[in-house]
Amino acid sequence: MRAVVWHGRHDVRVETVPDPTIEEPGDAIVRITSTGLCGSDLHLYEVMAPFMTPGDVVGHEPMGVVEAVGSGVQRLRPGDRVVVPFNISCGSCFMCSSGFQSQCEVTQNRQWETGASLFGYSKLYGQVPGAQAELLRVPHADYGPISVPTGPPDDRFVYLSDVLPTAWQAVRYAGAPGIDSLAVIGLGPIGDMCCRIAHHLGVETVIGIDLVDERLERCRQRGVTVLDGREHDGEAALTDVVRDLTAGRGAAGVIDAVGMEAHGAPLAAAAHKALALLPRALSAKLMLSAGSDRLSALRLAIELVRRGGTLSIVGVYGGMTDPLPMMTLFDKQVQLRMGQANVRRWVDDLLPLVEDDDVLGLEQFATHRLPLEAAPDAYELFRHKRDGAVKVLFQPAAR
Repeated sequence: MRAVVWHGRHDVRVETVPDPTIEEPGDAIVRITSTGLCGSDLHLYEVMAPFMTPGDVVGHEPMGVVEAVGSGVQRLRPGDRVVVPFNISCGSCFMCSSGFQSQCEVTQNRQWETGASLFGYSKLYGQVPGAQAELLRVPHADYGPISVPTGPPDDRFVYLSDVLPTAWQAVRYAGAPGIDSLAVIGLGPIGDMCCRIAHHLGVETVIGIDLVDERLERCRQRGVTVLDGREHDGEAALTDVVRDLTAGRGAAGVIDAVGMEAHGAPLAAAAHKALALLPRALSAKLMLSAGSDRLSALRLAIELVRRGGTLSIVGVYGGMTDPLPMMTLFDKQVQLRMGQANVRRWVDDLLPLVEDDDVLGLEQFATHRLPLEAAPDAYELFRHKRDGAVKVLFQPAAR
């Protein structure tokens, strides 16, 4: 089969690799019809090299058609149309039963003290072959895959793999429904979807902050009050504007949808590059113990949230030693929630939004639909935010 394969920093290639096979009774093989390019994939592309091995197949946002199932799979049959969650969970352990599928005790990676395994996402999360490929082996297939109806286009359902549950959890963690204002920092795919979901859940004032014209305009067209970070001189100016929009208090909920991609931290950016030049074993240890995060978005979020409000972190962070303004967090009595999306926890809430009317505008959400062979160029396109790229979907069957 053809697949997107990691070879090094800024180096992914589309290559022919062996087809996956049934390895355990609970496995299924899914032929991929659509699979997304995620901002988290750029972390592998740029800063997570210490935890990658040349030849790793990447990607974690797939849907497709079941081709084969293991002897232990009862719920799925060949021909079923499914979306595959990005986290791999068993469905029956203590954590899965508690609604924390991203912490599944069966697929946890105890060597690295990390949570549930993820498709296509480094040694830290199981080094499971990923979904930017023509075929995908899916463990625990009786639990993970989400069955969806035939008929509507893939775009209606593919975001159930990651974007929708990640954004839904972020908004719920921020306190919606039940809050009157929400600020979202970063209007990439997750931040954009957070704004759409917040409106759907009845949040009166939704504020989106970014630096990219196309992303700001997409959200403006859907009724979001957008703030261009380039037009405001630092955190203090943005904080003043948000307070003016929220009765002088700040937003009741704030979502950091940026994580370690934040702009405005040249020293951290240099550290990311330096890590890539170190021997693999040393750079892996340094990332885990010394950290290399860019905290400008998180610091802004702490400033924007009102006293007694909630900060929801959905942007991915890696590293350990970046200082946090703990006095400010404590003094403002801020609630803090974060973590990988527990995809299966939110499926019942989300399915009605994708099966009936397209209330979140999913069929027009992707800005680019490309054949898998275009992946190397697509990574660069997405990394540099060229050509209005917000969300890229690969279609492996296209040539």
